[in-house]
Amino acid sequence: MAGAPELLGASPSRDMERVAGTEDRTSVPATAREDFRVRCTSKQTVMELVELCGRFVRQLGDALPEEIREPALRDAQWTFESAVQENVSINGQAWQEASDDCFRDSDIKELEDRFDEIIVDLATKRKQYPRKILECVIKIIKTKQEILKQYHPVVHPLDLNYDPDPASCVENLKCRGETLAKEISEAMKS
Repeated sequence: MAGAPELLGASPSRDMERVAGTEDRTSVPATAREDFRVRCTSKQTVMELVELCGRFVRQLGDALPEEIREPALRDAQWTFESAVQENVSINGQAWQEASDDCFRDSDIKELEDRFDEIIVDLATKRKQYPRKILECVIKIIKTKQEILKQYHPVVHPLDLNYDPDPASCVENLKCRGETLAKEISEAMKS
């Protein structure tokens, strides 16, 4: 996990042993080589953890009497945050010296490499796919044309004859209408 704190072992380094084992301690001060702070890679992640633990500090204040709760909670919160800031190093730097950005140089380099790969991949696809798309479109158009050539209408059209004398049709409709009217009135009566 890139943002999680990295804890180092508690064993002292060889330089520390050499410094502690030599009689001439003035040449290399032991405090310059000692760094007992917790090494982390992201200041933002540490701040999130401090906020999470700050809630627990506030919950501890619930047991205090009302009159001293507020100042005691402020003092405890400030003490907790300052203790974390003093005992944590971000990429080997003190809390105040470390920047707030969460990316290291290696992370940025890895992202740049991945971005370059994506650009190259996209450029090759832009060259290849228009040809493939064009081939597919041509195949689709040819297939549609072949399907249309094979299409034959199922319904055969009827030849309609036009009657030149509309008076005979009107007489026929009159007779049928009268007959239907008589049948309906008889059905209503019965």
